[in-house]
Amino acid sequence: MSSMEPLLCFPDPPKASLAEALAAAGYPFVAVRDLVAAEREEPEDGWTGAVVSAVEDPESAFALCRALRKRENPLAPLLVLIEASQLGELELRDELFDDFALVSASREELEGRLAHLLWATGRGKRHEVIAYGPLALNLETYQAVVEGRPLDLTYMEYELLRFLAAHPGKVFTREVLLSRVWGYEYFGGARTVDVHIRRLRAKLGEEHANLIETVRSVGYRFGRARWAP
Repeated sequence: MSSMEPLLCFPDPPKASLAEALAAAGYPFVAVRDLVAAEREEPEDGWTGAVVSAVEDPESAFALCRALRKRENPLAPLLVLIEASQLGELELRDELFDDFALVSASREELEGRLAHLLWATGRGKRHEVIAYGPLALNLETYQAVVEGRPLDLTYMEYELLRFLAAHPGKVFTREVLLSRVWGYEYFGGARTVDVHIRRLRAKLGEEHANLIETVRSVGYRFGRARWAP
């Protein structure tokens, strides 16, 4: 990713864990403390996107997001980082960001969300792909297509589909899927798996919804094992 323009990062200096996560993922970034600095440091071809932490100074963070969105060429994608206690502050501010993550999110989740957002704006790269029949998932850009048709998936929908497609023919219980995909004991319970499966089937379309099969009294299975006749 070294050829891409840097991400705008707020505040300056950024939290060490954020800087380390961006560096480890290979995303160049420039930290700024306000809009003036953001405009002064902006590359000739524009920012690739922005990661704005609203933890340290929420008022300044959302003011910066608003200013970046009101420009002649609104900045996107824009990822906002918050504490769990700040979820309420996102209400009525949907237009100010493209996605959000908890500041405590793992490095892998942060990288995944950024990759998903960058692909949506056409700035990702194409690398390893999982292909099964009409379905293809790009593991670097977080792009998913079925018969060439892009699927508009959320981060967790993509992660669930990726996990299932990587293990064709294998049956997983809801509890295992929660553990392997969500990575922790999800407070919403096993029902959240059913909800995400239902949404995935709807987005795959009637013709391909049966790629994800329900195994009664057990869980779910994607397709058939590669070696099956």
